[in-house]
Amino acid sequence: MTHSPDSSIPVSQSRVSGILLHPTSFPSRFGIGDLGPQAREFIDFLVETGQQLWQVLPLGPTGFGNSPYMCYSALAGNPLLISPERLRDSGLLSESDFADLPEFTHDRVQYDHVAPIKMGLLEKACENFKTRATAEHKQQFAAFCESKAYWLDDYALFMALKHANEGASWHTWEPAIAWRKPDALEQCRRRLPGEIFFQKYLQYEFFQQWSDLKRYANAKGIEIIGDIPIYVAHDSADVWANPANFCLDPETGEPALMAGVPPDYFSETGQLWGNPVYDWDHLQNSDFRWWVGRFRAMLDYVDLIRIDHFRGFEAFWAVKQGEDTAMNGEWVQAPGKEFFEVLREELGKLPILAEDLGVITPEVEELRDHFEFPGMKVLQFAFGSDPGNPFLPFNYPRRCVVYTGTHDNDTTVGWFNQLSDYERGNLVNYLGSISPDGIQWDLIRLALSSVANIAIIPLQDIFGLDTAARMNFPSKPEGNWEWRYQWGVPSEDLRDRLKTLTKLFGRAPIA
Repeated sequence: MTHSPDSSIPVSQSRVSGILLHPTSFPSRFGIGDLGPQAREFIDFLVETGQQLWQVLPLGPTGFGNSPYMCYSALAGNPLLISPERLRDSGLLSESDFADLPEFTHDRVQYDHVAPIKMGLLEKACENFKTRATAEHKQQFAAFCESKAYWLDDYALFMALKHANEGASWHTWEPAIAWRKPDALEQCRRRLPGEIFFQKYLQYEFFQQWSDLKRYANAKGIEIIGDIPIYVAHDSADVWANPANFCLDPETGEPALMAGVPPDYFSETGQLWGNPVYDWDHLQNSDFRWWVGRFRAMLDYVDLIRIDHFRGFEAFWAVKQGEDTAMNGEWVQAPGKEFFEVLREELGKLPILAEDLGVITPEVEELRDHFEFPGMKVLQFAFGSDPGNPFLPFNYPRRCVVYTGTHDNDTTVGWFNQLSDYERGNLVNYLGSISPDGIQWDLIRLALSSVANIAIIPLQDIFGLDTAARMNFPSKPEGNWEWRYQWGVPSEDLRDRLKTLTKLFGRAPIA
């Protein structure tokens, strides 16, 4: 288990706080946040304000819709997060390569405009690496490829084939390739060596830069919370390379059973995600080897792991292929307890946070509590019912993580502006009055002052931004994951306010 910088108490059992911000939201001149100088400035801001945690969304290479929860790989990194400035500093690009950059918007990521420019720079860096890399760097690259071969070889070939097939989903490829016939795959490797090398190079640079950034954060007392989505995208190297792990149609390769959730707070028809659900019998018969490898790999580059849709390890909502909504699904049991026991045997004490929102049963709570995983509390859910509401701070256990809101919620200002009279009345009665500094500071104060061991605040709430800064609208297919903040981190006034509250409520490191 990782530890907080000021004690030997595990972070999940000590009193700390942090900020939720995905790296795509950093400022940069390349139209999307990356792992360059602004990332380090943000970490310095965390240190200055007494924070000890930085929570990110999944870091994988995104596909259609740009969702970090629908990636081409559960283990690879997103090349769009690679910093061209870091490549310039290492001699693989020059400042002149940036001379003709277009004017990108500063507050949104325009993925369609960003990707061609960014990938062009990365292709040039790759060619320069081939001709300029020192013997030491070539050895580092070879060692990286060897150590990650268990997922990197399949991923690089998958992406090369996807490029060769003009982006088409793997299940529509030539059958011998789609179903991984050895002779067909060997022919592809001989036919696509340049693209395969490029994909491996991108992963090498991503993990070099991410590892450097993590070391920088850890050295300053900041630990990183990563995010594991329980499901992987159907059109991914994970499904293509390991089809037996998933419930697929044996003829078409499409998901036979799709993942989602029944009707809930976010949607009257539920959420139909479209991911294939797992064949848990097969996974259990293989001692959960694929899942253990996934957690082991992730713990190489984050300190704690938030499991998105934790309840799916107890029972999951399965919808048959052909349905248009998630309404006509059914709950299917999963061997969560058996899995986490195997995972604990393999990895020791598990630094896991459980996203336990939605339809939560006593069985899910029992699974969470058996392994002592902190659950989640969201203040925006606290004021719609009676004093028994589990999201009200006086009902919290210490072992939990409190948020003002998550990436799936509106910002606190946007949420407040759209509250019903009933909820607004409950909120005002609970607070006594609304702070002249803004409702966001009332909820930030509630989160930091609560008994929850961990408090996480989205950066949008520190800025006091409205709905225009929302990161994601669940069930909305486009226009998500785009928000960025502009140059500079929060003002001195905002820093002082956050620092004061963090110290006041005992969440800052002990000097």
